[in-house]
Amino acid sequence: MSGIRTGFTTTLPVEIILAAGDIPVDLNNIFVGSSRADEFIQRAEKDGYPRNLCAWIKGIYGVAIQASSVDRIIIVTEGDCSNTFSMLETFQICDNAPNILTFNFPRNREASRLELEMERLAREVGTTIAEAEKIRIWLKPLREKLSLLDRLTWQTGQVTGGENHFWLVSSSDFWGNPFVFEKKLDEFLKVAMKRSPNERPLKIAIAGVPPIFSDLHDYLNCLGVQVVLNEMQRQFSMPNESGSLIEQYLSYTYPYDSAFRIKDLNKEIKKRGADGLIHYVQAFCHRGIEDMILRHELSLPILTLEGDRPGALDARTCLRLDTFIEMLKDIK
Repeated sequence: MSGIRTGFTTTLPVEIILAAGDIPVDLNNIFVGSSRADEFIQRAEKDGYPRNLCAWIKGIYGVAIQASSVDRIIIVTEGDCSNTFSMLETFQICDNAPNILTFNFPRNREASRLELEMERLAREVGTTIAEAEKIRIWLKPLREKLSLLDRLTWQTGQVTGGENHFWLVSSSDFWGNPFVFEKKLDEFLKVAMKRSPNERPLKIAIAGVPPIFSDLHDYLNCLGVQVVLNEMQRQFSMPNESGSLIEQYLSYTYPYDSAFRIKDLNKEIKKRGADGLIHYVQAFCHRGIEDMILRHELSLPILTLEGDRPGALDARTCLRLDTFIEMLKDIK
């Protein structure tokens, strides 16, 4: 690897970064996994970011400016969050900001546009799509192991929902080192497959962006619930079979329209036998509007949870979860 640490604001073709010899760094994971998470948010607010703005955006900014964790950043300005446009411009007026690149997912899932974006990004980081295709093929066995981990979550319960969340959300950047990631994953799977099956009568799917709460999965586990799907975390692992890098990122549901995403979500909910859905929405995020669409298109009970800053569940949210789970038990 070149040693260049390339950060990014949401999941994108990590194969291109690896093909360039760079170290991929998902800034979301650095932010939410840090003991300094509040400090990163406060830095953004001190510099002028509004208080009534998504904490993820402020956290990413704070990480990039204050943590010296990356050499350059790829900002996804289409297919993620409209706030990234303004964040891009704030980096341009910062003296100590890293170099900035951009990447755009075409909302209409147009293959030719996605291919052009990938080719442009590859040129800018010093590689080619052909080299990135080699990385895609090299990563395929690792991604298959993540699919196995997912099956052990919903088919047998040998992997908990929290463990599923941890491994799948980490597959956006493989901790910056796929070799180390795969070694640790192999060790975990070896332990998990020796566990006794632990299927539970009440099964829950979690949809939406990964929750900013640090203990949601642990709390649900204490309530005796089996989390059988972490929607977006699963998408980060690129679970669908594909014959090319273009196909792989056309099947990734997060950047595209709600209809495409809900088709996949509905299929997984039915396959996994979910009794209810928790839809996590981030405070001040435009994706909260999609809650209306999910409620219109999905036929199972839905609880919408909103989070703001990193940390543990508050008492009100715990009470809402308790009530929702009791309701599902009564229905079942």
